[in-house]
Amino acid sequence: MLATEADRALRAGADYLHLDVMDGHFVPAISFGPKVIANLRRHHPKVFFDCHMMVEKPEEQVEAIAEAKALHPETGKNLLQFTFHIETTEPRGLTQKVIDLARKNGMLVGLAISPATPIEQLQPYLEQVDMVLVMTVVPGKGGQSFMVEMMEKVRSVRAKCPEKDIEVDGGVKVHTVDEAAKAGANMIVSGTGVYKVDDMALAIATMRRSVELYGNGLAEDKLSPLRYDKEIFA
Repeated sequence: MLATEADRALRAGADYLHLDVMDGHFVPAISFGPKVIANLRRHHPKVFFDCHMMVEKPEEQVEAIAEAKALHPETGKNLLQFTFHIETTEPRGLTQKVIDLARKNGMLVGLAISPATPIEQLQPYLEQVDMVLVMTVVPGKGGQSFMVEMMEKVRSVRAKCPEKDIEVDGGVKVHTVDEAAKAGANMIVSGTGVYKVDDMALAIATMRRSVELYGNGLAEDKLSPLRYDKEIFA
């Protein structure tokens, strides 16, 4: 099932795979683990994996997740990122340890922050991570509404780190992606926003266009975003 849905998204134009690892403790749901991700890597040796560790003790899974590490054969780009929640490590004084451990195991590092957590908790680590993930829903449940108030966190990180990757995850659809991109997000995670529409490729293209126009300045022109039929994305 995971491989099939991953293939579907990539064929529709997705730039990378965001893989939610859930342990039933940090969040109620349970998903898949490192072995499944390693197997998926064999099918997709050139695809960037962002492993979103919604687990209580991410330090215990670093080495296992690293089994899926890879470098792009043409560009040399690191294709594996270990993204963990500061809520799981900071109370135990382990945030720095997990960053260092992920680096030691050859992975890029992302640091995620949940809606209820003050953005100030990220400050000591901003320069040490490759990406900041701002959750725009409460972690662990799909189908929630996009929390536009979280864009203040995105703007705060973007102001401090003009070149850093900033990802948003939760309730992002074609109708809300502009809010995220204009705030400074350049990596967009969408579940129902691409899987529960009639035209996945159009949804992905629309979101990419928004980021190119507003989030990372890569647009070759400044024309208006792709138009979309609201009936398609209802």
